[in-house]
Amino acid sequence: MSTYQPRSEAEAATLIGEAAARRERLRLVGGGTRAGIGRPAQDEATLSAAGLTGITLYEPAELVIAARAGTPLAEVEARLAEGGQMLPFEPMDHRPLLGSTGEPTIGAVAAGNVSGPRRIAGGAARDSLIGVRFVNGRGEAVKSGGRVMKNVTGLDLVKLMAGSWGTLGFLTEVTFKVLPVPERTATLVLAGLDDARAVEAMSVALGSPFEITGAAHLPEGIDGAARTLLRIEGFSASVDYRLGQLTRLMRGFTPPATREGEEAAAQWRAVRDVLPFAGGDEAVWRLSTAPGRGPAVAAAIAAARPSRWFYDWGGGLIWLATPATGDAGAEVVRAALAEGGHATLVRAPDAVRAAVPVFEPLSEPLMRITAGLKAAHDPAGLFNPGRMYAGI
Repeated sequence: MSTYQPRSEAEAATLIGEAAARRERLRLVGGGTRAGIGRPAQDEATLSAAGLTGITLYEPAELVIAARAGTPLAEVEARLAEGGQMLPFEPMDHRPLLGSTGEPTIGAVAAGNVSGPRRIAGGAARDSLIGVRFVNGRGEAVKSGGRVMKNVTGLDLVKLMAGSWGTLGFLTEVTFKVLPVPERTATLVLAGLDDARAVEAMSVALGSPFEITGAAHLPEGIDGAARTLLRIEGFSASVDYRLGQLTRLMRGFTPPATREGEEAAAQWRAVRDVLPFAGGDEAVWRLSTAPGRGPAVAAAIAAARPSRWFYDWGGGLIWLATPATGDAGAEVVRAALAEGGHATLVRAPDAVRAAVPVFEPLSEPLMRITAGLKAAHDPAGLFNPGRMYAGI
């Protein structure tokens, strides 16, 4: 299988134009750390962004950074750290969960809309993505967005590319808005709550004026006893005040303890990177639903087969591990749909990923729109064919 690694956007456009003429289907990759997500690729060659590296713009005073798509995420984060800044959405590192190697890239973060626990406060990756450059399936270079936030008229290609998983175009450069690193971070830990009570506590905390930037619950058996985590960040004096107020608010559930420093940071990395399920052979699903319905979704799946799970985003995101079989996939999707949610298969053997809906099945109207967007941007169906939905 051929591998193409362009060193410039112009070279990428030429390569894609030639592939379109040959009808050669392409697997688009950044660092290759998320290749196991989605349906197995039905490609004939690989197009890698690894040759498109380097930070092209960093203006700390304007809170904006731009980099070529193949730039390692670690390089971007290190540069931001030098300026006391960060990506607001706390992107997940999939390597521990998927057992993959390589380096996550900033372009792949945008393409996958990869977001972590801070999403409940800072938004998803797409909310911070303000500009993209990409090559479409005709071999045409396209620019959308810029260096500032502004109103958008017409089709917002920036938001469209975020979460498209390389099915609409080959990203060559991305621009993100950034935020200052908080002066201090503290976590309240509530011990011993069951799922329903924990979701209630997280909902109360998130509904308070105390600006929670992380809310997760790990049931008993997920690396120890049951614990609910509530994170507060900001200036030290503000954190002190909000910790005191939130501690009083949470006493109706259970007396909380405060954690700071590396111990708390490691716990949030474990939640972000789904470390409780790393290294196993179970299928791992990412379920989204209304927070109050999360315990019902988990209970319905657990009643049908052995399962493990924990909650992020105040209960609105459930990470679930269950035996890697096709029938289990059907049960997971049904349980999520029954409670108004949706399910994404993140880790499973190729045979299971090919047999079950990996991404949420779309209604007929939405599928028509999706197919139309695919045809408009990639008329020959070159990019990651079949990765998200069969035939698209």
